[in-house]
Amino acid sequence: MFSLTSSFLVSAIFLLFPAAIPACPTIPDLASYNNTALPDPFTFADGSKVVTLADWACRRAEISTLLQLDELGVLPDDPESMVATFSGTTLNITVTDGGKSISFAPTITFPKTGTAPFPALIAMGGISIPSPAGVAIINFNNEQMANQDSSPASRGVGLFFNLYGSDASAGAMIAWAWAVRRIMDALEQTPATRINTARVGVSGCSRNGKGALVAGAFEPRLVLTIPEESGSGGTDSWRISDFILASGISTQTASEIVQENVWLGTAFDQFANTSVDALPFDHHLLGAMVAPRGLFVIDNVGYYMASVVMRFRGSDSFLRIDWLGPFSSFGAMVSARAAWTAMQASDSFGISQAANHSHCAFPASQQTQLNAFINKFLFDEAGDTGVVETAGNYTFTVPDAQWAPWSVPTLV
Repeated sequence: MFSLTSSFLVSAIFLLFPAAIPACPTIPDLASYNNTALPDPFTFADGSKVVTLADWACRRAEISTLLQLDELGVLPDDPESMVATFSGTTLNITVTDGGKSISFAPTITFPKTGTAPFPALIAMGGISIPSPAGVAIINFNNEQMANQDSSPASRGVGLFFNLYGSDASAGAMIAWAWAVRRIMDALEQTPATRINTARVGVSGCSRNGKGALVAGAFEPRLVLTIPEESGSGGTDSWRISDFILASGISTQTASEIVQENVWLGTAFDQFANTSVDALPFDHHLLGAMVAPRGLFVIDNVGYYMASVVMRFRGSDSFLRIDWLGPFSSFGAMVSARAAWTAMQASDSFGISQAANHSHCAFPASQQTQLNAFINKFLFDEAGDTGVVETAGNYTFTVPDAQWAPWSVPTLV
């Protein structure tokens, strides 16, 4: 069943903030909402303020609901039953709900060093960062769960939709997040996997980086989220990306992305095709849902695709292209960092934007930073993880008069 009051929201709140939680504010009618700036993380949709950690738990649940309603599609409740078995390197998962069943089988690549139970990374569509020593890699074929072909015809295709209906309004990314939740359930059910379920992260690059961020936001058992070069639909801001395009730099925007792929739910089309200013959120709030857990954003400054160059080529000139929108990502994620700052956990957030290189080709210059996050969150070791660094020479701080005209409270 689909429900926005599902148990996962309640369990997420109490996992992160076990203190007593008051009744959360009711979300008002937002049909006339309009805001050219990034919405304030610390103001509820009804205008009341977030002043405590318990308030933040309610605000996080509100952000989750709004993202599901207006962008991603609804994440189903936990299924009626799930059976997991482990054989060799294969984790066999069978899920049953509403009289239907599906099965999928992530594989685990165990490290050559270290001691079981191993920390692990769920690799969305395969691993793109260097495999960390001593860490198991759980290879998840997300395309099998929800198709991501660059065609509207791929909407509703995949195991998730076999279970919940091909006419479901959910986009591919929320289906992938649902599957990551099932992988975590399966790991907890099968100690034979020799995985330390308290030390599991998720990573992916490009479209899979978008999926990794959504999975990290919606699965509170993940201790580390590493989206790599995820661009629009990932760490970028819809509003800032539109601003970049209007400034004469071609970058992927909401109106383009809904024509290209089915990563997002059908409800998002109305905003993408009119104005993203009507969204009561932006992706700084998607990132903020990860707080105070570990988030390490890996970006690529100046990247463009040859196919995009050809698409915008004129008879005797070229349009300037920065397809991944690194300034959009930087502005959004520095704004997201406010959630960690408010919880006195800013050393659990990092963004590193390296100079232009081939897409998803992890540069050696970011290895030390990656190691620090892996060591801290997967091995519980001390490390310097509070990095905010860009090769794009961008400057962005909160408050920012144009994009983040709000202050950061100290939540207790």
